[in-house]
Amino acid sequence: MNLIKILFLIAIAGHIICGCCDCLLTYVPGGKKFDFAKMSDNKAMSETFAKMPLRNINISMLGGCLAILMIACGYYGIYLWLSEFSKVYPVIILVSAGLFLSFGVAHHVFCGVAEWFYVRMGMTDDARQAVVRFFKDTSVTMAVCYIGLMTIGVVLFISVVTGSTSLPRWACVINYIPLALVLLPLRIGGLGNWSGAAMFLGLMILI
Repeated sequence: MNLIKILFLIAIAGHIICGCCDCLLTYVPGGKKFDFAKMSDNKAMSETFAKMPLRNINISMLGGCLAILMIACGYYGIYLWLSEFSKVYPVIILVSAGLFLSFGVAHHVFCGVAEWFYVRMGMTDDARQAVVRFFKDTSVTMAVCYIGLMTIGVVLFISVVTGSTSLPRWACVINYIPLALVLLPLRIGGLGNWSGAAMFLGLMILI
């Protein structure tokens, strides 16, 4: 197994771990699931998080940071692989991955921090308003994170579908964006990470 495939394998493990960490923030013991649409209704919010242990949130934040570092290995692997075929594409991938990963860590931690304080402050309406304000004030981390991720997906798609790489053109679907669109109707927690793991698995097999 060469270096690039090893990096992809690390990224697969990282996406799986990060997906599990996302689920710790999304799913609450007792069968409840967090939905952003509920953030305007404190009664619904408090009912959702009534049985949320702070331990789950702490594990999610710490585990997510480690997982994102592992995911970084995969994007470095894509950079190394694309460097064999182009001088432009890999640079864009590297810069976009830097934005996605650095702001992604902050976004993941901020999501955990918001939940932690909401639960710790007794799930009052004041706590909900503080959390909503916090999300709005730190929304730039989410925006930059997803801009970086979408740029990676678009560049990878273009490089494959135009025949600029060694992969067949149909392999352009082995990409975060189309895989996420396929999984979107399932509305599962950590959707982005499951599609990311599938992407790196497909690339590891094909390259």
